[in-house]
Amino acid sequence: MKLTEKIVAELFLPPGKPEYVVSDDDTTGLYFRLRCGAKGKIKRTWFFRYSGGKSSVDYPAYNLTAARKWAGQLQAKVRLGGDPAQERREAQVKSLATMGATLPAYLDHKRQMLRPRSFEEVERHLTKHYQPLHRHPLAALTVALVATCDAAIAAERGVAAARNAGRSLHAFLAWCFKRGLVDRNPAAGIEHRPPRRRDRVLAADEIRALWGATATPGDFHAILRLLLLTGCRASEIAGLRWSEVYSDRLVIPGERIKNHRQLVVPLTVTARAILDQQPRLGVCVFGRNGRGFTGFGSCKRRLDQCLGIESWVVHDLRRCFCTGCHELGVEPHVVEAAVGHAIGGVAAHYVWAKYERPIRRALEMWERHVLAIAEGRVSGDRVVPLRA
Repeated sequence: MKLTEKIVAELFLPPGKPEYVVSDDDTTGLYFRLRCGAKGKIKRTWFFRYSGGKSSVDYPAYNLTAARKWAGQLQAKVRLGGDPAQERREAQVKSLATMGATLPAYLDHKRQMLRPRSFEEVERHLTKHYQPLHRHPLAALTVALVATCDAAIAAERGVAAARNAGRSLHAFLAWCFKRGLVDRNPAAGIEHRPPRRRDRVLAADEIRALWGATATPGDFHAILRLLLLTGCRASEIAGLRWSEVYSDRLVIPGERIKNHRQLVVPLTVTARAILDQQPRLGVCVFGRNGRGFTGFGSCKRRLDQCLGIESWVVHDLRRCFCTGCHELGVEPHVVEAAVGHAIGGVAAHYVWAKYERPIRRALEMWERHVLAIAEGRVSGDRVVPLRA
């Protein structure tokens, strides 16, 4: 039929028929349909039919001119091998795939890949920090939406927290991109200030103050002393299990180490005495929930109120250990092995030495020095005094 705007507006459903369809002579594949809907209401739609299926739009949202333009665009897609109906179904699926609905599958995937502590961080970032984005379809997430949420995290929790949360969101959206749920990663456009490189090393007087303040019993105090004596990471000592404690060493499995390599830490006399004082109340040396000690934030705030050391974090104890051992003359490769750093270059392929004896001597030397500081025999603003 030679359709015009007037003819389309005046078309009616013949009596007794549930549906009436007319074709547009000027546009191949374009049809106008009238159908009896609920409660006898007549529904008017345009649809475009092609070899792979059909696609439809409503009237009067699309008048004759708009419908012909729409059908012409679909014809061009079909000629290029596209499938408009399939594209529309995929768009509908994407519109239903919200961030909140997709997160459980992603978290199940990450749980198998990450260490428990790392997984908890990712889960907290995505479920708590980015909770305002959960109601949005993934396909509707924009750089502006992500940036607004990111700015709110930075204002409430700090730039470092926003940077870490942003990494988790970027990884999640990259996973969605690989599965066709998003066409681009909106988190890729968010920039953060680079992390400030810390160079804080506690002075001898600060070490003495810390050692004195941690003399009373308690998990946090014992952990801090062990971190200072061994140079381990906080998570390695806080999550220590009794099965990892031997008479003269700690053997921490690779799944709890950052570089996934087993770490053997010789125990000095003082470190062994600290462990012997801990009651055996579960599988973990510290903490009471079977997951190790987790109260660093609140315990450190209470300690800082009476300690008087400014601008320090628990990880500074690891840097203090490494710096002190170097100052005492321990060879650099021994210090690196003692703290479990991976060896780079060609040596990473050929050198698998454990350096147990040199590491034990280094830890014993450092322990003597820490005790000398605690007794007041070493003081000042340096970890160790200058050698003559």
